[in-house]
Formats: sequence, structure tokens, C-alpha cells
Amino acid sequence: MMSRFRNLVGALVLGAAAALSPAPAKAAGAAIAFPDYRFTFDGLFGTFDRGQLQRGFQVYKEVCAACHAMRQLSYRNLLEIGLTEAQVRNIAAQFEVTDGPNDQGEMFQRPARLSDRFRSPFANEQAARAANNGAYPPDLSVMVKARKDGADYVRALLIGYQDPPAGFALMDGMNYNAYFPGHQIAMPNVLNPGQVEFADGTEATVETMARDVTAFLAWAAEPELEQRRAMGVRIILFLIVLGGLTYAVKRKIWADVKH
Repeated sequence: MMSRFRNLVGALVLGAAAALSPAPAKAAGAAIAFPDYRFTFDGLFGTFDRGQLQRGFQVYKEVCAACHAMRQLSYRNLLEIGLTEAQVRNIAAQFEVTDGPNDQGEMFQRPARLSDRFRSPFANEQAARAANNGAYPPDLSVMVKARKDGADYVRALLIGYQDPPAGFALMDGMNYNAYFPGHQIAMPNVLNPGQVEFADGTEATVETMARDVTAFLAWAAEPELEQRRAMGVRIILFLIVLGGLTYAVKRKIWADVKH
């Protein structure tokens, strides 16, 4: 009986150890590790670099906006990345949006205003697929929040295009990307050195453009990040002070009570 009890205990221990142990090395190796880049907005006290956000918006406008929409953003939101109202009005006026109906009951086109949402490059999903060989370019408004590893994933994806290794079966119309799941992606490499001319003189390398547009997309997905973190720090400081006052009052009230 004692022997059977020891065997049962041993089996339970081995079963628990197996359940708590890491996954097999083969399964772990299937995951793609993204390069860890230290963005200025990382960490509890991280903030957005306004210059980087402006460069990132330029990359989005001149490169990404041809296929990807950002319908959650209005042009007036660009005031928050350090652009002046005159600059934002000029940017908005470069695009035409559908408005109406007018007095004749007809829809019409007009230059975009500050209050308008970012104009989508396609009228609808079907038009977007037709222009991209059946692939649908996703909206980038919250892309950084929607993907695991967020900013690191987006940056890695943009710099991960390369020739496929020997023996890799690349399907027609697909492109090899070292950091995309399955390594086959419909979106081609869209960043090339010197493709954008930054107003501040920053050299437009692929790494710089990928980093800056990723920062812009991170801000677009969570524009209240800095305010939320500042509020959190103030709340923590308040709780520390309140805790100290509570302890001091407790000591004062119970000072003359004998235990």
C-alpha cells in the first residue's frame, strides 16, 4: 500500500513539473524575435519626440497613405505633434473630401478642413482589394496597439525585407520578410534610402524612416499616453503622501493608549 502511495505521489509530481515546464525548444523556436529598440516613449516616464513624430507623419503622408487609411485621426490632431495651425490647414487643404448635400441635393467635393478625418486612399474595401491584387491594406490608426510587441513589430516589419533564403518557396505576388509570420507578405518593400526629404535635415535612411513612422503610428494609437502617465505619477505621489499622513494620524491617536 505504501509503495503504491509513493508511486502515485511521484506521478503527480512529475505531471506537475511537466505542466509547469517551458514549451519544447522546437515550439519556442517557431516564434519570431523582434529587435528590441528603445523608443523615447518606452518606460513609465517615456515621452514622444515631437520632431520624430513630424518626420513620421511625413513618411506616412508621402509613402504609406497611398494604400493605408487612418480613419481614427482628424487633421486637427496634428496640432498635438507640434505643427502650427497654418501648417495643418495647408496639409488638410491638399486633400479633397466628399461633402453635402448642397442646396440642389447633390454631394460635392471640397478641400479638407481641420475637423475632417484623414482621407482614405480608396472609396471602399472592394476598391482597395482591386488595387492591391486582392490584399486589403489595413487601417493604421491603432495598428501599434493591435499587434503583439507593438512598435517593435512594426519597425521590424518595415526593415525586414530581404531576399528569401535558398530553398524557400515564395508564392507568386508575395515578398519575403524576416519578421512577418510565415515570412510571406503581400505588401512590397516601400522604404528606400533618400525617399523622403526631411525639413530638419535628418538623413532619410530606411532605419530612420521605419523608426520615425513607427513612432508616429504609436502616437496615433495612443495620443493620450503622456497625459495618462503624468496623471498616474501624480496619483502615486498623492497616495504616498496620503499614506504618510494616515500613518502619522494613527500614531497620534493611539500614542496614549496602553497595549
